[in-house]
Amino acid sequence: MTVSPWRGHDLGSRSVPYTERDAILYALAVGARATDLDLVFEERLRVLPTFALTLAQWAPDALGGLGAFDPTTAVHGAQRLTVRRPLPRSGAVRMAARVAEVWDKGRAAVFEVEVVSDYFVATWSLFAPGGGGSGGERGPSAPRPPKKPAEHRLSLATGPEQAALYRLLGDRHHMHIDPAAAVAAGMPRPFLHGLCTLAAVTLPIARAVHAHPADLVELEGRFAAPVFPGDPLEVRGWGDDDAAGLRFETSAPERTAHSGGRARFRPARDVTDGTRTRKEDTDAGYPAARQGR
Repeated sequence: MTVSPWRGHDLGSRSVPYTERDAILYALAVGARATDLDLVFEERLRVLPTFALTLAQWAPDALGGLGAFDPTTAVHGAQRLTVRRPLPRSGAVRMAARVAEVWDKGRAAVFEVEVVSDYFVATWSLFAPGGGGSGGERGPSAPRPPKKPAEHRLSLATGPEQAALYRLLGDRHHMHIDPAAAVAAGMPRPFLHGLCTLAAVTLPIARAVHAHPADLVELEGRFAAPVFPGDPLEVRGWGDDDAAGLRFETSAPERTAHSGGRARFRPARDVTDGTRTRKEDTDAGYPAARQGR
């Protein structure tokens, strides 16, 4: 069996700084509301764990820059995120990256780029046409949705300016803003970043399972079709083994946008107020878990 020379390739390490302003801009870009004060107000700020994916974007970009695949034809196939501890409100995150695996799909290859830090482990699956044929393993098959009816049907509205806003966080590929670049990439018009829509669905999912989106501990999903700014989305969810989690699929008009999705959160904590035990008070629909400054 032939093993790709890129398997195990060290992509180095990097320290990426950010401010409270960056974390708030990110929350707004993935759909937080002005009333979600603990996501958009610095005095109460909790950083969304998916913000880590913008900090680590340098790693898959670095692999493309080394010539492992053609960045103009490769697509983001899937994403995984495991949260180790909450991100601070501001600071710098030190990360190390490597090519964890290369799967041979015949006419294409899938590169898995793993980024590790004290706060998270994130893995990009990058589908590269023309990169296969080495004789290596094909890798795992795409997961299928549960056969039972969905237990949750959640609605999510994307905004017409959402791709333009999300670009300010670092992923400035022209196909997300320039109609000519989108057409050159095979799309009818500029489309939303996959990481934007994947993070956005965690907000209604958190509400559905009575969790706070900043308490996300696991997220994964495959990007099945593009989402265009302004598309209405529907999330179908199935209860996971963990009560504070769902397996999900996301649908845009006439197409599946995310498949094989899974989001898991820390359960809401109980609070005793001296006379009774209750779930924590909510703020804008989320269980409030305050962090002091």
